[in-house]
Parts: sequence; C-alpha cells; structure tokens
Amino acid sequence: MSILNVVNLSHGFGDRAIFNNVSFRLLKGEHIGLIGANGEGKSTFLNIVTGKLMPDDGKVEWSKNVRVGYLDQHSVLSKGMTIRDVLKSAFSYLFELETKMNDLCTQMAEANDEELVTIMEEFGSIQETLDSHDFYIIDSKVEEIGRALGLDDIGLDKDVTDLSGGQRTKVLLGKLLLEKPDILLLDEPTNYLDVNHIEWLKRYLQEYENAFILISHDIPFLNSVVNLIYHMENQELNRYVGDYDKFMEVYEVKKSQLESAYKRQQQEINELQDFVARNKARVSTRNMAMSRQKKLDKMDVIELAKEKPKPEFNFKEARAAGRYIFETKDLVIGYDEPLSKPLTLTMERGDKVVLTGANGIGKTTLLKSILGMIPAISGTVTLGDYLYKGYFEQEMTGDKNSTCIEEIWKEFPSLTQYEVRSALAKCGLTTKHIESLVRVLSGGEQAKVRLCKLINTETNVLLLDEPTNHLDVDAKTELKRALQAYKGSILLICHEPEFYDGLATKVWDCSAWTTKMV
Repeated sequence: MSILNVVNLSHGFGDRAIFNNVSFRLLKGEHIGLIGANGEGKSTFLNIVTGKLMPDDGKVEWSKNVRVGYLDQHSVLSKGMTIRDVLKSAFSYLFELETKMNDLCTQMAEANDEELVTIMEEFGSIQETLDSHDFYIIDSKVEEIGRALGLDDIGLDKDVTDLSGGQRTKVLLGKLLLEKPDILLLDEPTNYLDVNHIEWLKRYLQEYENAFILISHDIPFLNSVVNLIYHMENQELNRYVGDYDKFMEVYEVKKSQLESAYKRQQQEINELQDFVARNKARVSTRNMAMSRQKKLDKMDVIELAKEKPKPEFNFKEARAAGRYIFETKDLVIGYDEPLSKPLTLTMERGDKVVLTGANGIGKTTLLKSILGMIPAISGTVTLGDYLYKGYFEQEMTGDKNSTCIEEIWKEFPSLTQYEVRSALAKCGLTTKHIESLVRVLSGGEQAKVRLCKLINTETNVLLLDEPTNHLDVDAKTELKRALQAYKGSILLICHEPEFYDGLATKVWDCSAWTTKMV
C-alpha cells in the first residue's frame, strides 16, 4: 500500500532549479536511502513532503491518518527545556487528551442524563487511547530510551541548550523514537553520534517494521539498513533496488551505456549534417539531403548530464613547527565540573592523532583547551614553537546572511573576486552556490565554504572537530587524500573509522580519561 505519493514535483530557489518534474512513491515497510551530492536537494525534498516548504509545482499526497516523525539536521531546542521535557514532549498529544479527560470530569458534575451518556462515551474512548499508548508508564519509557542513548549519563534534568551537538542529536532522536510514528524521515542521523550509538541505531532500523527514508553519507551505515536507493542528481530522482553498493554497480553500467549511445549518436549526427551540407545545393541529391535533414530534425538527441565539479582540497603549508606541537601536564578539562582525569599528553611534529570516544566526554573541550579558547580547570598546556594553527569547528558560527564570496573575502581581503571564485570552485561549489547566501546552502555546502577558508590559510597544525559531518562521498574521499598528503600535524575528532584508517598515526581513546560514565 502506498503511504506517500509525490507527483511531478518541481522546485527551485531563485533561478536555481532543484527538482524538475520529480515523482516518488513510498510503500509500507520500505527502507529507503535518499542519496546525492551536497546541494542536490535531499533536505529540501524532506521539507517539501513534510509541508515545511511549498513546491513550485506538483502534488504531495499522504495516506490518511499517517503519523510522520522527522529528524531534521537543523532542529532547534528551546532554552529552559530539560532533556526529560523534550523526551516527554513526544507524548504531548496524550497529555492533551488527559487534560480533555479532566475537563470532561468537571462537566459530568453539571450534566443531565442525556449529556452524561455522551460525556461518558467520550471519556471511555480517551481512557482506552491512554491505556493502549502506555500513558501511565511514560516516565519509565523516557528513562528506558535515555539509557539506550546514553542520555541518563548526562542527566535527564540538564538544560538542552548546554548540550554538545552529538547530545542534541541523541535527544531529538530519542523523542522521535518515543513517538513511534508510522514513517521515519531521518536527515543525517549519524552526524555527531559516536560509534556505540551508531551501532544501536543501526540495529533499531534493521528491526524497524515501518517505512523510513534515510539521508546519509555514511556508506557502511546505509548498506546495513536500506533495501532501496533513491538517487538525486541533476534535478532528477531515480529508483534503484538494493543497497548503496548495488546502486553504484547499476549506476556505473547505466552511465557507461549512455556515454556509448551518446558517442554513436554524435557520430551519426555529424555524418548526416556533413551529407546535408554537401548535397542540399545540388539538384540531383537535394531530395536525399532533405530526407536526411528530416531525420535530424526528428532525432531525440541524447544529452549527457554536466559533470559536477569535484572538490580539490590542497592545504597551504607554513614553515615547519618545532619538535613539539603541545605538551600537557596534569591537565584537567571541563567547565563547571571536571570532564577528565589529570592528563599528561605529548604531540610531536608530524603526528596525526585521532580523538575517539562517546559524545559528551570532552573531546571538543580538550581541543578548545589546547587552543586556549577555554581555560583549564587545573594543570597546564604548553604549545610548541612556530605554530600556525588551523581550526575547523563542528558547526558554522557567525553571520550566515553574507554570500559565499563575502564570507571568503572577509577572511582574505587581498584576493581578487576571480581568485575568491576560483578558491570556492576548487572546493566543489558551482557559480550558483558561490553567489548564494550562506544560510540557504546545505550543511555539506556550508562545510565546503569553511574548508575553503582552512585550505587557503598557511598552517602547520590542523585541529579538526568532526570535519566529515554533512560531506558527501566525493568530498570525504578528497579530504582524506588531502590530509594524508599534508606534511603538518593533525589533531582530529572523528567517529568514522573508515575515514581515519590509513590516515592516523595515533588514536587516543578519550573514554579512558573521562570522569563521565560511558
């Protein structure tokens, strides 16, 4: 049975077309991977089907009484709400029913016999709904999901605005799973999740009986949970049966066949055009020339899709640093409370160190403490000589109302417009992206703008906080190559072993130092 039908959908931003006459159908129990390069419109598509955006043209039709749960990569949590509050809000419709039931109790006192019968029927119906949805054990269900996602270690009464990116994602995911919708829409759910919780989510989705649509650039994760792929490219949406690996196999064959057909047709077109040009003026061959011209006019010309610009990341390198990048002595990191035991660490020139471990145990805090962005609770950090540091934060900060060109110009005012455009183009951004406001770009495109700043700054040590979040497959592959080629030192936070395998010279497991339970 069809849960969702999308018919002849078209949409764009300004003069930039995202979809053109796209159709899509979701059936009961289908586990769909929605894939495509950064900026192809995956998140926009989910925003349209959930009614957050209106399409320029086309229809979106849901089955009746379908409850949709959407994990949005840009969701905002309100200050003053605790983790427990957010998780319990999954049952807001049940709390509304309880309020209504209490109102009915009040009405009973003043109702006549006829009204009492009607009120009692409605009261019984609500009571049945509350019982069937385990309303009276909501607190224990909240505690259970909190344990599964490691939220109870943080404290369910903690203000959500004090959480790290990964912790926020877990809270939103927990709320969504408690809602038990008929269909899950998941936009990059593994971003900011650590290895243990990615594994937990993988098992959950493998056993999930209902349908879901998943956007992810984490290929091993996709392969383990989906049975259908929808590929978004060049304003089209195409369906492939199987996982990502099967899709790539079929996609490459189709691409190769199309290129061969294009070459054959171009050769035929050239031959026909040459014949027409040579023979249309001669009386004896004019009819033959006209016949070939008609064939040309009727021909359905094959067009190859424009190749998307692939990113090229080449880091500018400063002079060599001293022997030591940093040394810590009895360093205790944290904010109000310690997050670590006393740490005595050393990083030498040429080291490429990866920090791993669960979310919320202090990896980003350690990075910021080393950089001097936040004070240590106790102990010391000694930085080496001749350091030229480059820092990549988890999320883009600052004004997003500037264009990409303005964003780079602010950092490098001496560059010409041509040089700024060239720098952004090398990061895989098209002219339309380059001229767009930063806030209308996808998460992956925003990450490429930030990488553009980083690769054009002379550095000899890079401090990178989950740089692969939001990046598509091509960009991840190129970033890994560039980091392998980089002659400086690297301190990298990453939850993707396939990304740092072959790159890291050392892996530091932060869970061995943390004061948090993991």
